[in-house]
Amino acid sequence: MTKAQIIERVAEQVTTLTKRQAELVVNTIFNSVRNSLHKGDKTEIRGFGSFRLRARRMKEGRNPKTGATVSVPAKKVPFFKAGKELKDLLNK
Repeated sequence: MTKAQIIERVAEQVTTLTKRQAELVVNTIFNSVRNSLHKGDKTEIRGFGSFRLRARRMKEGRNPKTGATVSVPAKKVPFFKAGKELKDLLNK
């Protein structure tokens, strides 16, 4: 499902919202999650799951073209952990 499809679904479900207003709601939610992760905070949506950052250590990689060893720097990556209710729904 794409972001546009989510906006369409919100506009259909909440009949008091126009498509433009539904887009604003969806963008606000996504921006809130993005900003929370940027600050290093966790975002939890009960019944759905949580978004947080995970730290990856520096590691040695290999250039597949030349075979030379390269250093891959440490970095933070977004991580989603599904909530219990979502897991239960998917495993019925």
